[in-house]
Amino acid sequence: MGSFSVLPLKLEGKVVLITGGASGISATTARLFLKHGAKVVIADMQDELGHSVFKELDPQFTTFVHCDVSKETDVENAVNHAISMYGKLDIMYNNAGIARESQYNILDNTQADFEQVIRVNLVGAFLGTKYAARVMIPARKGSIINTASVCSIMGGLAPPAYTSSKHVVVRLMKNAAVELKIFGICVNCVSPYLVLTPMAKDYLKQYEERALNLYSNLKGEVLKPEGVVEVALFLGSDKSKYVSGHNLVIEGGFSIVNSGFCMYPQ
Repeated sequence: MGSFSVLPLKLEGKVVLITGGASGISATTARLFLKHGAKVVIADMQDELGHSVFKELDPQFTTFVHCDVSKETDVENAVNHAISMYGKLDIMYNNAGIARESQYNILDNTQADFEQVIRVNLVGAFLGTKYAARVMIPARKGSIINTASVCSIMGGLAPPAYTSSKHVVVRLMKNAAVELKIFGICVNCVSPYLVLTPMAKDYLKQYEERALNLYSNLKGEVLKPEGVVEVALFLGSDKSKYVSGHNLVIEGGFSIVNSGFCMYPQ
């Protein structure tokens, strides 16, 4: 179950729903959140993989529910499942996402592919926020976390659909943070640099052998899922109860300098 530290238990007694929880950053999130005392609902459309992660974790405090985040009934059902199992929902982590084919040229992108990425990455975050807010408002507390990307603040790093979806997820988060603040609900984004999850490796398959060097920035360091999850852990814990409306970018300073025009050695 990994080598995370279990003390202190930052999420003890909290219930978290993680979309896309069967693989990548989400699966790592499930493991760490469980280690910190949370009850975890894994929501994913990959049933076999989801059940595999569920069986690996403690079944007393973990459950799996099928969920295609682009379908409203699935997201509503996932939230209802969390409530029926554990009686509440404290943290909603909208982490499900896709990249599709890595066609950077806008002329090579089809409308169907563009719309599919938007449906999963943006509509999925909207639906997760909507249905989480529906149960958090009566409780007058909660944390909603959306996974965006360093692409949310920069252009040219990914194809049009992915970049567009992540830009708008941040705007969605800010709007929700304003609306939900009167109910004590915090809404934030986590925007990581490249993490070599299975999805990212497939997405960057033409660069796989040199991906870490090609996309590295903070020398001697490589961003791993744990680095992203530790930030999400902070946002889900009471340590961040006055943090809302923020896009926490985890990119080792990548976005602050033009490496092609810089006086400092790169």
